[in-house]
Parts: sequence; structure tokens; C-alpha cells
Amino acid sequence: MKELDTLLHSQLRLAVMSILMNVDEADFVYLKEKTEATAGNLSVQLDKLSTAGYVSLEKVVVGKRTRTVCQVTARGRKAFEEYVEALKEYLNI
Repeated sequence: MKELDTLLHSQLRLAVMSILMNVDEADFVYLKEKTEATAGNLSVQLDKLSTAGYVSLEKVVVGKRTRTVCQVTARGRKAFEEYVEALKEYLNI
């Protein structure tokens, strides 16, 4: 059986990736609301996903505020799809 990607196996990182797989992009506030994570925890987990090349983070200035926009990368999409396939193997689906 395939190994599960430990980076994606975290509850919050898996939730973030699941959301990003279904949208073109999502901002930090949207992800925070959907996952019900604290800002600090979400920030740390997004940094981990970004460092792995699974998501891209872009900071844009809107008015006087900075908005962080997140997108899944091709590498992240592939990793997520492989993770789902590995889960299916474990579940005999």
C-alpha cells in the first residue's frame, strides 16, 4: 500500500487543501472562517504547505490592508490526488 503523505494527513492542512481543490483561489479570511482555525495556526499550516510547494501564497494590498490569496499548485493538486487514492486503497474503495 502507498504511504499517506504526512504533510496532508494533518486535519487542518487536509481541510485547507480540500477547500483549495474546489476553488480557483481563497483568501486567508475565507480559509480561517471555513476551517474555524485560529489565525496563528492557519498561518503556520499555510507556511508548511507553501514550503512544500503545495500552495502558493500571494500578498496583495487592498486599500490599507494586506490580503493573502492562496492557490493550490500543480504539485499540491497531484499530492492531494495521490493522498485520496492512497486512502481509497486503505478503505478498499
